[in-house]
Amino acid sequence: MRSFFHPSDIGDLATALEEAKKVKSTPLAWKNLGQDKTIILIFFNSSLRTRLSSQKAALNLGMNPIVLNVGADSWKLETQLGVVMDGDKSEHLREAIPVIGSYCDIIGVRSFAGLQDRDFDYAETILNQFIEYSGRPVISLESATVHPCQAFADLITIEEYKTKSRPKVVMTWAPHPRALPQAVPNSFAEWMNAADVDFVITHPEGYELDPCFVGNAKVEYDQMKALEGADFVYAKNWSCPGVTNPDDYGKILSKDMSWVVDAKHMAVTNDAYFMHCLPVRRNMIVSDEVIDSPRSIVIPEAANRVVSAQVVMKRMLEDLL
Repeated sequence: MRSFFHPSDIGDLATALEEAKKVKSTPLAWKNLGQDKTIILIFFNSSLRTRLSSQKAALNLGMNPIVLNVGADSWKLETQLGVVMDGDKSEHLREAIPVIGSYCDIIGVRSFAGLQDRDFDYAETILNQFIEYSGRPVISLESATVHPCQAFADLITIEEYKTKSRPKVVMTWAPHPRALPQAVPNSFAEWMNAADVDFVITHPEGYELDPCFVGNAKVEYDQMKALEGADFVYAKNWSCPGVTNPDDYGKILSKDMSWVVDAKHMAVTNDAYFMHCLPVRRNMIVSDEVIDSPRSIVIPEAANRVVSAQVVMKRMLEDLL
């Protein structure tokens, strides 16, 4: 596996989920696999779960993880080609990336969408430069359009908690005071479409995700109708993806507080489990009573971030043998 962006990169999901079970039950069983190997984890953006879970996964595999916070631990890096570098960015990715690649065996990169230029973001301009110039396997630790380690962990969590072979999973938009990227909902949709679940997406009009991620999911604009009979409720905010109107890309079109997931919403579900990638704005995305309830599985979900990252790193290390 040379890169990890999409479910197709990991192959058969049933096999990957079985491997995740083994990794979770015996996390140190492959300690020798990463001996004398180095992974560099590059963060253009802040992180808690992604950073810690990636480091922990690497250590479980015997690797040496190095964390680089761009702009704090390094020069500010220019990401676009053809620009005159007369601003505050002292080094270009074109030089930085091959240097980084010479210091490690695997690279993980976290870089959010700028939400200014849809074409730039959806072309995965930054991550694709790492793939092209590093000569190393590259893991998306959340990019402009996808967050595959999160979505894989979400799927592992659903697999652990489901009580029927094909549960109903609903991803609902919720309000937020800031414009957020679409990476998490994009990946969640992509992975749920690849899994054996009854998948529904609900959001206000204008928040339609790119069709390549929506896939065969049912889109329901009536939130309460969408939630009826749900076994899992995944709440997440995202800014306008600009599908129907490119000029609205990255904008906040609504802060409708009726979309906050509370007890009223959960009452129409099939006693659903509540999920969120974290960090979460309480009483904006979800009410205290829901996230603090016994049906909230946000903490086990976050714990599975180590498992998903470790499966991906394990696959990459095996391919390096």
